Amino acid sequence: MVFKKLIKELGLNISEEQISEIMGHLQQRYPDGEDPWGLNLKQAESTLKVVWPLYKHYFKTRIFGQENVADEPYIIISNHSGQIAIDGMLISTAFASEIKPPRILRSMVDRFFTALPWIATAAAGGGAVLGDRQNGHNLLTRGQSILAFPEGVTGVAKSTKDYYELQKFTHGFLRMALSTRTKILPLAVVGCEEIFPWVYQAKGLSKFLGTPALPISPLYLPLPSPVDIHIGQPIELPEGLSADAPDREIEVYVQQVKKEIQYLIEQGLQKRRPFFANQKGNI
Repeated sequence: MVFKKLIKELGLNISEEQISEIMGHLQQRYPDGEDPWGLNLKQAESTLKVVWPLYKHYFKTRIFGQENVADEPYIIISNHSGQIAIDGMLISTAFASEIKPPRILRSMVDRFFTALPWIATAAAGGGAVLGDRQNGHNLLTRGQSILAFPEGVTGVAKSTKDYYELQKFTHGFLRMALSTRTKILPLAVVGCEEIFPWVYQAKGLSKFLGTPALPISPLYLPLPSPVDIHIGQPIELPEGLSADAPDREIEVYVQQVKKEIQYLIEQGLQKRRPFFANQKGNI
C-alpha cells in the first residue's frame, strides 16, 4: 500500500488510458479471463500496474525490434540474467505494454519457483507456467506465445566474471517449435547483469544445501541499471526436421538460435547506456 501510494504521488503510474487500451486488447485475446494454467486477467492487470513503474522509471527499459513481432504465436528465446529473474518480468511487461497488439507471454518457470506458495500463485495469474514440454505444447496449440530461457538456472545464476556469456542451451524449446510448427523469436536482454554487479556464486555450498543457486554479494538490492530488450528476426525451422530427431540433429539448430542471441547481445552491449557498474574495470 505504501509503495502504491508513493508511486501515485510521484506520478509514475501507468496511465488509465494506457491500461484501459491494453486490457481491452487482452480481454479480446483471452475472453474467458482465465485458463487451466492459472492465468487471471484481473491479476495480470494488477501485476502490470505494480511492475510498470519499475519497468519504465527504475530500469528505464527500452525495446528494439518491435517490427519483428507479428500477431502470431512464438516461442521467445532469451538469454537469462539478473540473479533473480528480473529479465522475465521486464520482457513480459514489454510484450504486454509496448508490442502491438498486446499479449501475455507464458513464461516457463523452474519447478523450484512453483513451490513458492504466494509468489507462484501471483506469477501464474500473470501468465507463468511450469516449464515442461507438455505445458508448452498445449499453450502453443492454443495460439499463445511462450517465453523460455534455455540456459535455465545456470544462466541467471552466474558470477560476475561470467556475465554475458551464454551457458549451455537445452533442446526442449526446439522440439516444441518443431512439434507445433511455431516460429522461434530470438531475444537478448542487456543491462540486467549490472543490476547485481558484484556476485560470486557459491556452487559447492549451493549443491550441499540443495538450492538452485547461492549468490554472495556485498549488496542484495537491485540497482537501477538501464535495461534494453533487443528482438531479432523470427527463425523458421526446416519442414523436414522432426521433433523426434536425434539430439545431434537438433543441436545444429539450437546452436543457430544461440548464435543469433549472442549476436543480439554483442550489438546490445555496444548500445547500452552508461551506468557505473558497466564502466571499464567492472562489467
